[in-house]
Amino acid sequence: MKFDTVIIGGGLAGLTCGIRLQNRGFKCAIVSAGQSALHFSSGSFDLLNELPDGTAVTNPEEAIHSLDKKHPYAKIGDKFPFYAQEAKQMLLDAGIDVRGDSKQNTYRITPMGTTMPTWLTLADFNPLKSSNEVIGKKILLVNIAGFLDFNTKFVADAFEGNGAECKIISISLPEFEKLRQSPTEMRSANIARVMENENTLNALVSQLNEKAQSFDVVALPAVFGLSSPEPIQTLKQKIKTPVCIIPTMPPSVPGIRTQKRLRRVFELAGGFYMLGDSVINAEIGDGKVYNVSTVNHGDIALYADNFVLASGSFFSNGLCASMDGVAEPVFGADVDFDPNRSTWYNASIFEAQRYRTFGVATDEHFRIKVNGKIQDNVYAIGSVLSGFDALQEGCGAGVSLLTALYVADNLKK
Repeated sequence: MKFDTVIIGGGLAGLTCGIRLQNRGFKCAIVSAGQSALHFSSGSFDLLNELPDGTAVTNPEEAIHSLDKKHPYAKIGDKFPFYAQEAKQMLLDAGIDVRGDSKQNTYRITPMGTTMPTWLTLADFNPLKSSNEVIGKKILLVNIAGFLDFNTKFVADAFEGNGAECKIISISLPEFEKLRQSPTEMRSANIARVMENENTLNALVSQLNEKAQSFDVVALPAVFGLSSPEPIQTLKQKIKTPVCIIPTMPPSVPGIRTQKRLRRVFELAGGFYMLGDSVINAEIGDGKVYNVSTVNHGDIALYADNFVLASGSFFSNGLCASMDGVAEPVFGADVDFDPNRSTWYNASIFEAQRYRTFGVATDEHFRIKVNGKIQDNVYAIGSVLSGFDALQEGCGAGVSLLTALYVADNLKK
């Protein structure tokens, strides 16, 4: 099979790149092994929350000038503000309603009830200007009976630590009885499917309107809107008390919806999405890749003019660590890492971990290297790249979105 571009990885970076290329008239295929990091998303997209030395960032557009030249943002350079705006517009055009600005971080509520800086937040949630916004508020903290991935006690402790007054209640509806028979069924995505029934949603609204009369805010877990944001819109319209949706532990309902929406936009634009498939071999020679082979297609190789590696980091096996080092398994790309294993980690799990900065080595155009030689038609994007710590710096989604658009705009047929 022949394509203009084959993208390895169907998460945020791969889908963003694929959508952009399809809109530019390219014929693209995405090879996706399965679930991406979007299934673990908080419902927000971070751009840059902290510099590597720990300095807090309020304006990402100004802060990028302090980054090391190896950072992916440094390679994007002066185009950073442009691609930050393009990324936001791409999400909006895909029907993913986000709020935020690359010149000013806001705050998001975490599944533990604490607050963290962020860039773009889905309209499901309530971005805060500061963690002090809950001071003096009476909050009714609601969970679904039997749902264990939302710890109301942790959330209440965090809110009360910031000056709020909380009351915790549990809601039970007949429709959840079947789910509760097995703890494995009482997960956020399954609850969200039940909540898509209009009568069930209205029954929940009725209970909450009765119980929340003396409160300033009703806080609910993010178990609504698996297919569309309409259930959340209904809650906010019909519940008389202001509603605050709080992320849960994975799986993430808003993250799954975002993934599904991006895939649909890619496919509607003419892209070919190969779900449940993995690249196992690549034919490389003379500084370029000719084709790749996958598990599902056997002897039928995928030929392309360009290849984009969006396979993720250690979490998704885009990088593999061994006693001898760190490897990229698809193309055998060169990886930036320290051969001295004793420097890879910090004994304190709450400190920066150096291994998180390891990744595929690229030139200034994000082309990969194999045995020190640039591969003219192979590019790397997203969390497989080296030079940044997505967790500490709070820039994982931003790196995925911006590098994907940058590479897509610079590919030629």
